[in-house]
Amino acid sequence: MLFDLPDHNTLYQALLDRNADYDGQAYVCVKTTGIFCRLICSARKPKRENCTFYASIGECIEAGFRACKKCHPLKPIASADPAIGTLLKALDKHPEYRWSETDIEKMGFDLSTIRRSFKRQFGMTFLEMARQRRLREGFETISDGGKIIEAQIDARFESASAFRASFAKIIGRAPGTLDSDPILFVDWVETPLGDMISICSQSQLHLLEFVDRKALKTEITKLAKLAKGKLGIRKSNPGEQIKDELRAFFDGQSAKFSTPLAYTGSPFAQQVWNELRHIPAGTTRSYSEIAKRIGRPTATRAVARANGANQIALVIPCHRVIGADGSLTGYGGGLWRKQKLLEIERQY
Repeated sequence: MLFDLPDHNTLYQALLDRNADYDGQAYVCVKTTGIFCRLICSARKPKRENCTFYASIGECIEAGFRACKKCHPLKPIASADPAIGTLLKALDKHPEYRWSETDIEKMGFDLSTIRRSFKRQFGMTFLEMARQRRLREGFETISDGGKIIEAQIDARFESASAFRASFAKIIGRAPGTLDSDPILFVDWVETPLGDMISICSQSQLHLLEFVDRKALKTEITKLAKLAKGKLGIRKSNPGEQIKDELRAFFDGQSAKFSTPLAYTGSPFAQQVWNELRHIPAGTTRSYSEIAKRIGRPTATRAVARANGANQIALVIPCHRVIGADGSLTGYGGGLWRKQKLLEIERQY
């Protein structure tokens, strides 16, 4: 928890007063409606005994509550918080700049507030986000055939060791250890919900994960072992195809993915993944429903494990699987992304 909640009475009074001091730091869940709101919501106030307060959106979702349609607690915080919006615009304008805490203070912002807000919304601080943005530039340089030193310069890393460490933190290997004649090709994919990493062979997509997924490094290490270490940064036909299909998906044009896939998993897991691909965009299934559809009605837990082991996000839509009670349950890319993906798919 990034914010220590005051007592129940204080938060309930803040809800009655629509106190903006707690906006983004506490949310109210109303058990009689199953809805969660920001404390500044203009909706009719619930009774004190029907309220439970949480410090994050994720906790509200995990508790099985749905977002209020009046105060829109899932609305991007960039539009709700002028400070974050200003910093994101500055980052977009100068992605190559080596941002520091001094820069943030010069813009008139409190460091602790900005750090807390970015961690709550994006799972990383503004400085970490800026660093990742610069790392993307270096990644692209290598992908286009540039040398490592050129990538370090393009990424604006003064230290070669810092560049190697940041690189290895994501894919588990320093750039100098990558193969010059690879079997599997690593590429960087930009999306509105955060950057992703793809890994492809000449003909198939093997991995597609968000950069901040905790299991990413382990997944890449396993693939590298299967390829006998022959892993390198380079563009590929399947990699370019999935980029085009992701752009169409997020632009609202198509929810169809036809990039050829390579599964790395047990026969049972592969059976589950195939069933996931039959869930139409804009709809959801429970773990027990998936188990019944594959003829294994008692294998609900095994289905959940296979769902969590999926390493081709979005294309194998594990985000469309929810709890039997309608709760979002876990998602490796973050529950906030799961909610956003389901919202995007409603248009389909």
